[in-house]
Amino acid sequence: MLIKNIKGLAQVREKSLTKPIAGEDLDVLPIIENAFLLIENGLITDYGPMPACPEYSGKQIDAAGKFVLPGFVDSHTHLVFAESRESEFVDKLKGATYAEIAAKGGGILNSAKKLRALSEDQLFERTLQRAQEIISHGTVAVEIKSGYGLTTEDELKMLRVARRIGQETALTVKTTFLGAHAVPQEFSSRRAYIDLILNEMIPAVAEERLADYIDVFCEEGFFSPEETEEIVEAGKNYGFKPKIHANQLNISGGVQVGVKTGAISVDHLESIGRAEIEVLRKSSTIPTLLPGAAFFLNMPFPPAREMIQADLPVSIATDYNPGSAPCGRMDFMLSLACIKMRMTPAEAVNAATINAAFAMEVEKQFGSITKGKAGSVIITKKIPSLNYLPYSFASDNIEEVIINGEIQ
Repeated sequence: MLIKNIKGLAQVREKSLTKPIAGEDLDVLPIIENAFLLIENGLITDYGPMPACPEYSGKQIDAAGKFVLPGFVDSHTHLVFAESRESEFVDKLKGATYAEIAAKGGGILNSAKKLRALSEDQLFERTLQRAQEIISHGTVAVEIKSGYGLTTEDELKMLRVARRIGQETALTVKTTFLGAHAVPQEFSSRRAYIDLILNEMIPAVAEERLADYIDVFCEEGFFSPEETEEIVEAGKNYGFKPKIHANQLNISGGVQVGVKTGAISVDHLESIGRAEIEVLRKSSTIPTLLPGAAFFLNMPFPPAREMIQADLPVSIATDYNPGSAPCGRMDFMLSLACIKMRMTPAEAVNAATINAAFAMEVEKQFGSITKGKAGSVIITKKIPSLNYLPYSFASDNIEEVIINGEIQ
């Protein structure tokens, strides 16, 4: 496939980066104007200015007036769930807090109750619709968590569905075991449930090879830093790498435990101070910001500017889930990053592509226009500049999504 007459070919990196982009470099987005891109056997094989475009007899796409950029990488989602939770949305509008809803059996426990009632095939069919939805909005690789089962069999069911999404769609999928998402109501103590996670769930997930990562909701009222560390270390013994839900509702200690345990990323960070930023500066853990959750819950947004000024390699993801972020559109996350977190469009694109690829360890395949990487790209509609993508926050500016050289 030859894409020609591209108005701007964005995120061009001659060599694969060995680490995510941070600091002032985050505001640099390499673009070739009036460009071509050649994809062969599913991989990027050539690109450059149109005068250097080779003769090509295969499929051609004329992208005059359009931009081409690497497909989005969404490194934090809860894509596998049973039903939406719009009734809780109304409760929030009437003043109920996230914690209050959870205390009454809503929130995660509500999703768990609904998910347990579905068969694996039913759950797959519902998830497949969401997978197709995020593809249409430019996502080419996605991380999917469990955490709405809260029994061994239902957690396994969720992870099987997530793996199946990776097998039966064009998406590249990484999976995360998040049994420590909440404590089910049928358990009299948090300790009893943690013992189930340690002694039964983690070994069962490992036996079926269903997860790449292990995650814990480290938050007041959910799991403490000490419990988080215990669960994460148990998962590491089975080969699962940590990714931590950290500091969403409070400064919870999640950042510190994430860095201590060598987490790939700590995600959320709506509540964060200088101490947490300093801890992250001295680590290789990636701060992943989820502006959709802050937007939907009407909470303060993560201080992206402060993190960038501290040379942190910020990434962004959707947190697509039925309770706190019912949106899988990475293009809208770009808008929120710019409008609410004061990131520049270049910073937002870098955070949603190459840095997000590092946050789910697919940087050798995705995240930039680099020879040898997957031919997985977005072609926009005719737009005046790439800045228009986050600027026009309610517009659908994506015309084509190509994954591994195939139009979706």
